[in-house]
Amino acid sequence: MRRSLLCLALPVTVMACSAPDEAAPETDLFDQLTALCGQAYEGQVVSEDPRDADWASQTLTMHVRECSDTEIRIPLHVGEDRSRTWVITRQGDGLRLKHDHRHEDGSEDVLTQYGGDTAGPASANRAEFPADAFSRNLFEHEGIPASMANVWSITLTDTTFTYALDRPDRHFEAAFNVTQPVAPPPPPWGFE
Repeated sequence: MRRSLLCLALPVTVMACSAPDEAAPETDLFDQLTALCGQAYEGQVVSEDPRDADWASQTLTMHVRECSDTEIRIPLHVGEDRSRTWVITRQGDGLRLKHDHRHEDGSEDVLTQYGGDTAGPASANRAEFPADAFSRNLFEHEGIPASMANVWSITLTDTTFTYALDRPDRHFEAAFNVTQPVAPPPPPWGFE
């Protein structure tokens, strides 16, 4: 009998000792990007659409420049062109991506502030942003109705930040190596 109780008690003891620890709460993409704040990274166009030849021939540099509890500003330089900034904002449990486009004098381009919100919470590594109503109206007004179907995405792994744009018959993708920071570029136009 004693031997039987020992045999029964042993598995219970082993199970109690090997119970999994409670998992730490998962961080979302916003938190992951905030960890990159202050750093700049070089990248390149990795999609193969001939319409992107101008960008593919340039060095791309992203700079996770400004971070707060609710907003991250990431200027994107295409060669010497400093006109673009990605703005990621926390929206409840989701995220918003906007594209801030400026002229050299700092004034807004006619095609600016377009983007969208995630359909729900962002994961730790990826978020998709379908074009919002403001963007669809802007694209229609500016005569580029194909862009009304835009879905932008940001994916972050341990080694790569990827920005992509998808819609029917269109795929653009740029990838940045986040394991090798580079010297931060000058501020974007209009933010000196």
